[in-house]
Amino acid sequence: MTTPADRVFTNADVHTLADPDETREAVAVRDGSVVRVDSAYEVDFLVGATTDVVDCGGRTLLPGFVDAHTHMLQLGQYQVYADLSDAESLDDAVATLDADAPRDREWLLGFGWDESAWPEGRYLTREDLDAVSDEEPVAALRVDMHTAAVNSVALDALDVDPSDPDVRTENGEPTGVLVEGAVDPLWDVTEADREEARELLSAARDYAHEHGVTAVHDMVRESPAPRVYRELDLADELDLRVRINYWTDHLDSLADAGLASNHGSEFVRVGAVKSFTDGSFGGRTAKLSEPYADADASDADAESDGRGEWVVDPDELQGFVDRADDLGMQFTAHAIGDEAIDAALDAYESTEAPGDARHRVEHVELVTDEQVERFADLGVVASCQPNFLQWAQPDGLYDQRLGEARRKQSNRYRALLDAGVNLAFSSDTMPMDPLLGVSLAASAPAEGQRLSVTEALRAYTLGGAYAGFDEDRMGTVEAGKHADLVVLDGDPWRVDPEAIRDVDVAMTVVDGNVVYDDR
Repeated sequence: MTTPADRVFTNADVHTLADPDETREAVAVRDGSVVRVDSAYEVDFLVGATTDVVDCGGRTLLPGFVDAHTHMLQLGQYQVYADLSDAESLDDAVATLDADAPRDREWLLGFGWDESAWPEGRYLTREDLDAVSDEEPVAALRVDMHTAAVNSVALDALDVDPSDPDVRTENGEPTGVLVEGAVDPLWDVTEADREEARELLSAARDYAHEHGVTAVHDMVRESPAPRVYRELDLADELDLRVRINYWTDHLDSLADAGLASNHGSEFVRVGAVKSFTDGSFGGRTAKLSEPYADADASDADAESDGRGEWVVDPDELQGFVDRADDLGMQFTAHAIGDEAIDAALDAYESTEAPGDARHRVEHVELVTDEQVERFADLGVVASCQPNFLQWAQPDGLYDQRLGEARRKQSNRYRALLDAGVNLAFSSDTMPMDPLLGVSLAASAPAEGQRLSVTEALRAYTLGGAYAGFDEDRMGTVEAGKHADLVVLDGDPWRVDPEAIRDVDVAMTVVDGNVVYDDR
């Protein structure tokens, strides 16, 4: 006798997103796993007296999204502190921070501002944030998290050194703008304790569910997040699959504990070791082979010939990669500029089997033809953020920083995929919204950036799963895999690519359980 399913999702337009993508009508789930994907008629034979039958109302059902590079504590901060991501001007950002930053905490914090589309076209400064408070420390983190603006009280509290090249100055005085290493003390003094981390991670998990995300690769540095994740997992309260990518600061601890990539439970696993190479385009600190188009706009240019800077230089990076590889750890290197991408690929090329280790490069924003071939030859994963294409429009941030020619050569997903490179999509919390990323990739302004809807969705599901050694557990809707699913109110294949971002998530399912339902 056939064992009934625990739950059946029927009356759906099911896309497996396998290769090739196949469509079905229903999915049966038992013990958290998919047991059958078939016509509604066939799946109905698995309906028993206790089976929960979920009518999807003709909606589109896909594998749950895998966000392969995110920062969950920061995502939680967007929910709990002032979210500045929708500010349309500098004054709007200051007013939002003033109105929304909780006043019962030691610091007044805001996250996510982006000056590139503001009419003022400049960073927030000390003077701007002094208007929020001249008694309490105020800090506003830019969307890239490589740049922050702080007020005068915060400058004193952080004991900022004007001679630090990462402290922006005017006439020898700090402007309140901090980049790269100068931001680290701010992260240190505002770090969440375990209680707050639980609040932030719970808020971030709920936000992820609202956007159809069922698994994340979280970039973690010196925080209580790993412990909180495991506490939530043991209490059966996590409802999100988490791959923890530890910073190089944790290498000694990982070695002492005997941990390696992929150790862990069904919900929390050890991921990669993470390092920077360069900075960001927003801060003009991504490392380029040719100068920034607007190099004169940054007072750091004298230090770097206008080509950005090393956050971790190639020799130091090589040492980190060699040690992590010896420990059986996957490695993932942040590399945005073309010179930084070369440094990451050079480091991986010296390891025994970079493809088997699934070493990764994060961002890959300005990649050359030669580097695309190296990715393919080495088997290195390109972990990219299609939402960055919001800055690839004419007159956008890439035009400002790189000029038109290099702007059109940024974020070359088409070239990477056509070369056979393993492509994983993610958000980097800018914002966490897979359908926005899919929309931007499918409607990208340059042909070399543009993917089909199926290719973009697959990069946000199976691509992310592969990047985390999870392609046998998730990433497609197939029997034997986790029942991690998303149900959409619209069909991404039947709307204009630019309208995919407007498709709503109707339901999110993790381990066969409905964790978000907005039908």
